[in-house]
Amino acid sequence: MTATTTARDLTTAQDATVHGIHGSTSGTAAPRETVIRVEGLERRYGRGRDSHLAVAGIDLEIRRGELFALLGTNGAGKTSTLEVLEGLARPTGGTVSVFGLDPYRDRRHVRPRQGLMLQTGGFPTDLTTAEALRMWTSTLSAPRPVSEVLAQVDLADRAWTRISALSGGEVRRLDLACAIAGEPELLFLDEPTTGLDPESRARAWELIRALKENGTTIVLTTHYLDEAETLADELAIMHRGRIVRRGTVEEVVAGHPATIRATLPIDAPADVPALPAIHGSSTRDRKGRLEITTDRLEDDLLALLSWSREQGVELSGLDARAASLESVFLEIAGSGLEPGETPAA
Repeated sequence: MTATTTARDLTTAQDATVHGIHGSTSGTAAPRETVIRVEGLERRYGRGRDSHLAVAGIDLEIRRGELFALLGTNGAGKTSTLEVLEGLARPTGGTVSVFGLDPYRDRRHVRPRQGLMLQTGGFPTDLTTAEALRMWTSTLSAPRPVSEVLAQVDLADRAWTRISALSGGEVRRLDLACAIAGEPELLFLDEPTTGLDPESRARAWELIRALKENGTTIVLTTHYLDEAETLADELAIMHRGRIVRRGTVEEVVAGHPATIRATLPIDAPADVPALPAIHGSSTRDRKGRLEITTDRLEDDLLALLSWSREQGVELSGLDARAASLESVFLEIAGSGLEPGETPAA
């Protein structure tokens, strides 16, 4: 079942220390508090020769009010990492701190301050939407009104509809409602917009942005790279148990080449001579498909278009695009890197 809990109901001396409440320095902006700190995290399944190291020593730091996207190729160890951060599993090695506490050992203190939206919920399908949310909020110490939360996720008009009659996207919105019903300080969103139509997805993005602007720290996992590109303050990409890229979207994309694609007529010159200004590398297959990989997109695109005009060669299907999070991700996915290796920045 989707897990969520209330927020702001732990006021201990330890919490005050974590929040850095030691007085203020006039005229100096205090750095944002670190909510999640991970050092050398390892997660191993099994023992001995048949064991599998799913997470091979990663470091993370996520600050208050930040939306951090954790991305990963298939089998990268992303889910194993999340389970440790959420306090659902104990790490095999390394240390994990959430609000300055161990999320597994001190779960009874951490849990009231976090909300979890897992990939699938588990409510009985004969309950109505309102009944399911009311049942869930009965487990919280300071829940928000059910009607208010349903309105926030655009389910007010489906309050008395049975879950069995909801669409997949509506069920995901109910899962999100459960995750935010207790106003968590830390929110884990695991594939939050899977199954949503474009309009609902856009509204979900608006809600996520509003939560972040209200100070909620959010850890997002998603297979929609444009979602991470749009929402994340910082992100990390995992591959084979390690983090191989980390930073803002701009930092992750920096240094990756742009691509120009076009198709030349079959009877065009066989070599692509005379592109003296091309700074990247070019390939052309038997069907006339040309691909240029370059760090100087504008210069090489201009050179290609000038050459096309001079040679009287028509370029069809011309496509020129700068490096994107998707191109970086696909390069990592197809890199064949072994653990410990890092692709060139």
